[in-house]
Amino acid sequence: MTKNAPEYLVCEGNEAAALAVALARPDMVSVYPITPQSSLVEHLAKLVADGRMDAEIVDAEGEHSVLSVLQGAALAGGRTFTATCGPGLAFMFEPYFRTPGLRLPIVMALVTRDGLTPQSVWGGHQDAMTVREVGWVQMYCESVQEVLDTTLMAFKIAEHRDVMLPVNICLDGNYLSYGAARVTLPAQADVDAFLGEKDVNWHAALDPQKPMAIDPLTGGAGGKGPATFVRYRKGQCAGMQNALRVICETHDAYAQKFGRRFAPLVEEYRMADAEFALLTLGGMTGAAKDAVDEARDAGKRVGLIKIKTFSPFPVEALCAALRGIKALGVVDRSVAFRWNCGPMFQETLGALYRLGRPLPAASFIGGLAGADITVEHFHRVIEQTEALLHGAAPKNGPIWINEND
Repeated sequence: MTKNAPEYLVCEGNEAAALAVALARPDMVSVYPITPQSSLVEHLAKLVADGRMDAEIVDAEGEHSVLSVLQGAALAGGRTFTATCGPGLAFMFEPYFRTPGLRLPIVMALVTRDGLTPQSVWGGHQDAMTVREVGWVQMYCESVQEVLDTTLMAFKIAEHRDVMLPVNICLDGNYLSYGAARVTLPAQADVDAFLGEKDVNWHAALDPQKPMAIDPLTGGAGGKGPATFVRYRKGQCAGMQNALRVICETHDAYAQKFGRRFAPLVEEYRMADAEFALLTLGGMTGAAKDAVDEARDAGKRVGLIKIKTFSPFPVEALCAALRGIKALGVVDRSVAFRWNCGPMFQETLGALYRLGRPLPAASFIGGLAGADITVEHFHRVIEQTEALLHGAAPKNGPIWINEND
């Protein structure tokens, strides 16, 4: 990665993420392959083997070790990266939970995959949604180009001193991980200037000359433990809220540097005069936009809102996008079992409370276990959401998009 001019190539989403990682010049990459993430770490290994990425690569014996290795590397001052999905994410849950508490700016591609059981190796958002409260920043991508660019931005966001939290770049398993598209690969010199110097362990450093305790036992019912623990949790929450601003600033800086702009928190599509809207996440958005265009041609005043940043949840940005909307259809690729709806739907209800007014809304669940959500599916979503404008009561429970496929 030494060229000083942009390159143009066709690649899959997993390779796009790997190429972006190489441009970010990490010190250590720790990997363990799992479908549909496998080709991503294979591309990383090849980049190192071919001399195109100067990084220590650790092929650990399992995902728990993968993230534990990177915690040590980050505490020693290294820029780090990994990737996983599904059962791999479940296996690494202990260090995954620990990473944001340590305020380590580790970047991880989460190639989203549906849950077990029944057995599935295909895409869905269940794994990412299951860990949405752990404390990682989560940004979802719609296209292969967005995967590449968001991966680069993730390092700058994670390492910002007002954030210092790990970041997941979420890309749909199968549809984006293996889907090929033309992308622009930025010049190395431009990426170096954009990311700046590494400074990832200024707050906690493993240094034999200056010994310090990392993650000591904290809490309990007496002494300074309770107040200290509260200070840690309060700081994590502040970092997550700071991330909303830093994500916006980073997207603006990226657009100025490279000429490609993505909505940092939420994207509004044909919302200027919309009466009702769809809410989407990730790769399904392209088909949804096509359906919205066709519905507009038929005279329906429908718009679309895409959530880019899911954690921290962009409450204010989403509420602003929903101004004037009279009905909403929320499309999830995962299930909130406790609420009998989609997780994004439930999060959106919380945001709607901030609006101070009721809004008829319906939960749609589709694309589970790699199923496709087509333009025709979205036409049905549009019809059922539009019906809410005319007094149809929202369904008690989700509407299952692929139920009769």
